[in-house]
Amino acid sequence: MTEDSQRNFRSVYYEKVGFRGVEEKKSLEILLKDDRLDVEKLCTFSQRFPLPSMYRALVWKVLLGILPPHHESHAQVMTYRKEQYSDVLHALEVIRFISDATPQVEVYLHMHRLESGKLPRSPSFPLPKAFEQYLNLEDSRLLSHLKTCSAVSRLPYDLWFKRCFAGCLPESSLQRVWDKVVSGSCKILVFVAVEILLTFKIKVMALNSAEKITKFLENIPQDSSDAIVSKAIDLWHKHCGTPVHSA
Repeated sequence: MTEDSQRNFRSVYYEKVGFRGVEEKKSLEILLKDDRLDVEKLCTFSQRFPLPSMYRALVWKVLLGILPPHHESHAQVMTYRKEQYSDVLHALEVIRFISDATPQVEVYLHMHRLESGKLPRSPSFPLPKAFEQYLNLEDSRLLSHLKTCSAVSRLPYDLWFKRCFAGCLPESSLQRVWDKVVSGSCKILVFVAVEILLTFKIKVMALNSAEKITKFLENIPQDSSDAIVSKAIDLWHKHCGTPVHSA
């Protein structure tokens, strides 16, 4: 039996006996022990499995380029990053782009825009078209209802795609979505939006105006969020395939 087939057998066994994720955690720990972290393998792992909370911050920092692949450089680089954060924050305050009243999520967004040279205007997001495409595949009747109510162009796209569901989903569910985003698969956002519509189809179909639909979607019930994210990940795999991971 090859190493990969042994790993797959163990994964299935652990899941059947109620220890789902045990083998994946061990696989990630092996990757994190490398003297030079393999960013590509970490990306693949993050797209295929949920990251254990104890390693999430480290993996995100490496995937985002905040920390380099070499362990010995992490402490020094983090010192530089903290200084960089303070400088960018001070710059935004000086040019009066933020104040003490600015929500923290907007502060982070402005910092990103400043560093990427896009502060005056927000970047364009082509995801609404993809959202419409996949919603049509999953439930064309629901999409037709949104069009009849003139709601398609007024859905909370900023909340969904620019803020990546921050302020929409609770942190525990949000982290699982951001695992995929940080590892390079922004399309997961589309499937979370689609699944939100599918989950609350009955409620949305009962609303007859764009204003009411948008208001509801901006404040969805939080108790369904874990199920929504799980189903959205399944939809993502269904339409985009499952990345192959090799440790």
